[in-house]
Amino acid sequence: MKTVGILAKPKFPHIKSVLTHLVAWLREHGKDALLDPKVAALLGEPVSRHKGKLADKADIVLVLGGDGTLLSAARLVEERGVPILGINMGGLGFLTEVGGEHLYKTLERVFAKDFYLEERLMLRARLDRRGRRIAQATVLNDVVVTKGELSRMIAMKIEIDGRFVTSLRGDGLILSTPTGSTAYSMSAGGPIVSPAVNALVITPICPHTLTHRPLLVPSTATLAVTLTSHDKGAMVTFDGQAGVAMREDDRVTIKPSQHKTKLIRFPERTYYDVLRRKLKWGGD
Repeated sequence: MKTVGILAKPKFPHIKSVLTHLVAWLREHGKDALLDPKVAALLGEPVSRHKGKLADKADIVLVLGGDGTLLSAARLVEERGVPILGINMGGLGFLTEVGGEHLYKTLERVFAKDFYLEERLMLRARLDRRGRRIAQATVLNDVVVTKGELSRMIAMKIEIDGRFVTSLRGDGLILSTPTGSTAYSMSAGGPIVSPAVNALVITPICPHTLTHRPLLVPSTATLAVTLTSHDKGAMVTFDGQAGVAMREDDRVTIKPSQHKTKLIRFPERTYYDVLRRKLKWGGD
């Protein structure tokens, strides 16, 4: 791991000081630090690198921020499968592995190869309108179809592997990976799903018919959601970071990606330890 890509959320308190010391520490240890444009600008580095080049050249990507920053990193390195180490700089942080206070001890362990890689399912989604593709994205958490600014419910048709399953009226629908099960889906009443389970979660948002409940399907399934509402305003969002307005008869198709997100993990910290700490479950 000679080359370390660094992504960070510039708005975190004291992030400039943290990044300054981090870059100096890496260079002292013989590592080449590749900075994304925002980090380079924050530190006054003379040369900033395009994020795409960072993903092409990095042996590891270090993410300083929260889960949102890590989601961006996962999409950035999707096709190369570069290992990602998430450093939580504040907030809930289900995906980030360690706190900022353990940054340098963690890096020493990583460079000594004292870790393992945990693979996470990703999804590829596309939005078609009258047979023409108008948007596509890769997500680590979820694809969400929601109503617009008006309080009216939206209507949609749901298919799995080309077969009609149900029509749904409500505030929307969440299609998530096990990783995304602790995000929006959990807030909407969906189940928590271990990343080791090969499944997708379909979670209705405030369904008009109360018998519409969250549904688990195989991770190999192809999901399709067609908007059948006449009213304008519905949206499809990808990992909560990009969105496209939908029209009647627009169709969102979701398939598993052939690539996996590779997260750096340590054996003494399990997924259930994270749940217990983040959700404040009982300690015994």
